[in-house]
Amino acid sequence: MASESSPTETVDPSITTEEAAVRLVQKRYESLMTVRAKALKGKGAWYWVHLEPVLVRNTDTGLPKAVKLRCSLCDAVFSASNPSRTATEHLKRGTCPNFIMPPSTSSGSSPPRPISSLPPPPLNPNPCTSSSSSGRKRASPVSAHLALMESQTIYGTPPPLSLPAPPVPEPVRTQTPQTVLSGGKEDLGALALLQDSVKKLKSPRAPPGPVLSKAQVESAMSLLSDWFYESCSTVSLSSVDHPKFRDFLRQVGLPPISRNVLAGPQLDARYSDARSDSDARIREAMFFQLSTSGWKEGGLISISVNLPNGTSVFHRALPVVARAPSDYAEEVLSEIINGVSRITAGGLNRCAGVVSDRFKSKALRNLENRHPWMVNIPCQIQAFHSLLRDFATELPLFQSAAGNCSRLVSFFNSNSEVRSFFHRYQVNEMGYSGLLRAPHAIDSWQPVYSMLEDVLNSARPIQLTVLDESYKQLCNEDPIAGELSEMVKDMSFWTDLEAVHSLLRLVREMVREMETDRPLVGQCLPLWEELRNKIKGWSSRFNADQLSAFKVLDKRLKKSYHPALSAAFILDPLYLEKDASGKYLPPFKYLTPDQEKDVDRLITRMVSPEEAHIALMEMMKWRAEGLDPLYAQAVQVRQPDPQTGKLRVANPQSRRLVWETSLSELRSLGKVAVRLIFLHASVCGLRCSGSMTKWLTMRGPGSERAHKLVFVAAHSRLERRDFRGDEERDGELFGNGEDDVVCNWDFRNLGRFFFFVFLEIHPCGNYYLNCTSLAQDFGGMGSLKA
Repeated sequence: MASESSPTETVDPSITTEEAAVRLVQKRYESLMTVRAKALKGKGAWYWVHLEPVLVRNTDTGLPKAVKLRCSLCDAVFSASNPSRTATEHLKRGTCPNFIMPPSTSSGSSPPRPISSLPPPPLNPNPCTSSSSSGRKRASPVSAHLALMESQTIYGTPPPLSLPAPPVPEPVRTQTPQTVLSGGKEDLGALALLQDSVKKLKSPRAPPGPVLSKAQVESAMSLLSDWFYESCSTVSLSSVDHPKFRDFLRQVGLPPISRNVLAGPQLDARYSDARSDSDARIREAMFFQLSTSGWKEGGLISISVNLPNGTSVFHRALPVVARAPSDYAEEVLSEIINGVSRITAGGLNRCAGVVSDRFKSKALRNLENRHPWMVNIPCQIQAFHSLLRDFATELPLFQSAAGNCSRLVSFFNSNSEVRSFFHRYQVNEMGYSGLLRAPHAIDSWQPVYSMLEDVLNSARPIQLTVLDESYKQLCNEDPIAGELSEMVKDMSFWTDLEAVHSLLRLVREMVREMETDRPLVGQCLPLWEELRNKIKGWSSRFNADQLSAFKVLDKRLKKSYHPALSAAFILDPLYLEKDASGKYLPPFKYLTPDQEKDVDRLITRMVSPEEAHIALMEMMKWRAEGLDPLYAQAVQVRQPDPQTGKLRVANPQSRRLVWETSLSELRSLGKVAVRLIFLHASVCGLRCSGSMTKWLTMRGPGSERAHKLVFVAAHSRLERRDFRGDEERDGELFGNGEDDVVCNWDFRNLGRFFFFVFLEIHPCGNYYLNCTSLAQDFGGMGSLKA
């Protein structure tokens, strides 16, 4: 057929012979698929129902190399050069064991209907014996039409309307007794499997799944292994033995993977590569900062190394079975500093300092006294977490709101009658019902925060509960119910509740930003000042006691303060300010006199005694002249973050590099500046499952494998700069991206709502209102009109 012959294509002489051959093969395959698609719609030869074009690829390169025809009845494969001849030799001449040749039709046949218009054959057709003496089985209607289409294609199409339509034979229905199985209906599944096995043996098919080249298989298995290693905290290596996972590998054409291989030689090779890369990065750096986290919680101590170029590499995981004392932590830190310094081959002077989530007052300070060039600071993220605890224990507003809220939650959860009222209104207003979360003690901010969220989310059902007639009768019997009813109707209760919740959420949002951005030491004082300004706005919004909140804030800042926070802030070109003369000068005006003295003392401590007076003179020059305006503007260039849209520094490393280039004449001060500016002010923890932590604490080969697995996972996560856990991302997924979903009522309109409550309780004139139906009609308190 003309439509099935190989197309003539002019090959560009600039294309190689191999590329031209690939294009011809691909074009031949596409043309055959087009012809077959038309035939299936009734516009082509009959045999395309049984023949399917197949593109054969090179096992090494994966490129197309030939086009074949596969018989869908017996899975035999033939050349695609002449499909018509293949159909004649394979189908018509009885070569295919599963093809039944229809009887020849008389010349009185009319043109057949298209294949797409034929009715589907029955699932279990009954064989019909022919009345002829030949004894052959009568062909099905579909086979007859296919035979007519064949005669049309080969011998030409007879004139339409000249021949009558052939009669369609009716199948002979025979009464077959229903099969009775000894096992009853339970045997039907086994019978289906038996029939399926017989069908597969009769017409074996190739195993499902694509055929991948060797290079593709190796690449896919390498990526899969890396995923297992990097997800060791949430995914067990034993998951590879799950039958569904094995079926998945088989479906996509990959071989099964063994957990012994994953935890054996493949893990060893991956660990060796990661360890070599980590050591090479540490060796290239002029200095480093040690980061340790996990001391506060205990169990597993994560130790990583921060480098001047802004990257971090994992060093090791240290399991601790008990809460470590300060002297033990000091010994461990000293040992690790010596070990990392041996990698750099530069001595202890390469260590610029330590950042840790514990031991500020003793272990870190002792290390500074022994090594004066070190700057050991506490984790500022941990300081903000401690501030939340301080608010919970020292802020009077927190104690009052949390105490009242706890009384309300306890009564609603424990009183069965009130609980039934409350659940009914919960279902009506929120679509679900449940108990309110209650903390064991109100001096811990996390459970109190959860309780406040529950009460604010259920504010409408709570209001409707205390306005219910049955609850009012209960108030006459139980004085506690009456007290809580008056408290719920009091506007100040909801205002204090929202104020405390807003304050906690404000600090939590800053903590999340710090966990994502990982601030440097020079950014800490601006962050604390930003928090102070937010608390000012919070106190003016809720008319809260600003002095009490500032007192708690200043107390926590004093505990977590280190002189390096002020020194790095002054030496960081990012915070230079332009004065009236056009100079970019350091922001000394934001420091207190004591903080200015801290800057001088720290600089003289970090340099040698011979350079101390030189460093102070250079400090005076830096304070008077600052930085060249062009360099200062270049350092402070900001651009929007592609993910969050927030403005961020375009080139963070320029803050340090400008001291090594443009400010190279300030040699002594520059040595201090480059070591201070890159220091991180927070730690990034390592999360492991309970079983992995158990293996890390044990002795033997299992512990060694666990350490290698944790190292590979942590190294990869730091390389990707992925500092968030899977649990946080899952929380955003299931929480729709909003962890703090609170009731969006306007609590200032509660006064209007209780105006209607007053009318309902104390009728005046003709005002008789049902508060429950009123709230439902208006659809929310914020929409009530006075």
